[in-house]
Amino acid sequence: MTPQSPSGTSVVDIETVWTDLGTVVGAEHMRAATPEDALDDVRPQMVIEPGNADEIAKILKTASDAGLHVIPRGGGTKLDWGNRPRAAQLIVSSRRLSRVVEHAWGDMTATVEAGCTVQRLQQTLAEHGQRLALDPLWPEKATIGGILSTNDSGPLRLRFGSLRDLIIGITLVLPDGTVAKSGGKVVKNVAGYDLPKLATGALGSLGMITQAIFRLHPMPRTSRTLSFSAPDSSAMNAFILAVLDSKLVPTGLQVRAENSPRCEVDIRFEGTRAGCDAQVDEVTRLASNLSPSQAPPETWNFRSTLWDGGEPSLISKFTLLPTNLGPFLDRLRTVAEESHLSWRLVGQALGVGLIRLEGRDPSVLLSAVLDLRKGLESGGGSVIILGCPVEIKLKTDVWGSPGDALDLMKSIKAQFDPAGTLNTGRFMGGI
Repeated sequence: MTPQSPSGTSVVDIETVWTDLGTVVGAEHMRAATPEDALDDVRPQMVIEPGNADEIAKILKTASDAGLHVIPRGGGTKLDWGNRPRAAQLIVSSRRLSRVVEHAWGDMTATVEAGCTVQRLQQTLAEHGQRLALDPLWPEKATIGGILSTNDSGPLRLRFGSLRDLIIGITLVLPDGTVAKSGGKVVKNVAGYDLPKLATGALGSLGMITQAIFRLHPMPRTSRTLSFSAPDSSAMNAFILAVLDSKLVPTGLQVRAENSPRCEVDIRFEGTRAGCDAQVDEVTRLASNLSPSQAPPETWNFRSTLWDGGEPSLISKFTLLPTNLGPFLDRLRTVAEESHLSWRLVGQALGVGLIRLEGRDPSVLLSAVLDLRKGLESGGGSVIILGCPVEIKLKTDVWGSPGDALDLMKSIKAQFDPAGTLNTGRFMGGI
């Protein structure tokens, strides 16, 4: 009997597949996977680095025809997000797709390859006084394809919207080798199927992003950040709602809290000096019952520190109505105290945030986050686990309840990837 690979492809056949893929990219751009390439203890066999969309199309078609399971990879900063993959034989890296293809600064659009880091793109745009109004995690390593696949936005979304609001065009390679393009360089282009928004946040489960086109914004002349200390979650929530109900136009409004009822509220204004001064005066008036505090240098990068720390930890993303941020913070503190866990939170004014829970027992971490998830889901919110020990992923769907959308998502997955080639099992509902 012919030996079989984990995918069911015979060893003889899989060696032929590796040879075929090597002819597509060249032997120098293909290597055996190492333990460092493993994802949630699932170790692929090969890593391949194509140089363009056509090579990716040939790779995906070859892999799909052979029944192999593929994981697209950018900078690897968020590779552990999502469920544990059911299988993986091949990693397709976008490392060589790193160009800023075009900066049409007169039209305020940019076309960029998926493997380009966010930092490199921003540096290129800054030469003409423009930016992608987005502040994702780890911009020096995170790639354009990676932030799109995970829909990783930051505090700037309060003013400029999320990735789905900023992307206007995309090139996506499907598992059957089709190179699909949607959108264009014109900001008002709304014709056709909205592939950019569909691919954003799909965790690479529909196709591999090779190129994206974004609308841009001018860099601000001045930026001012203020921090206020609130004695409890009630005072914090009242201040945030007052800001949202005012004529102020902040480009960042976040809450920081850690193992205590006290919260720090950070607010950022951008624009002209006179405009910022006027808004600072107004927000200071609104915050008359709060204590001003010194904004630390890492204020707007504080989210990234949630991945720093000891003991087993669980990092999750929550969504809720802004009016429920204070009550949720109270509930988090209660659950953590009852479970003897330490915690940190960074929440955005629009009701999106991150939590870190730390404790010695992974089962206690899971119990705590399921308690929080149950409360939020009952009110239309959500809790998605981003980082945790593998044993937790084996016991729960990190995405939580998909609600009534699961059948629709399965139908879309079946249309784009009927063989289940890409990121098998990693998306919501095990898609």
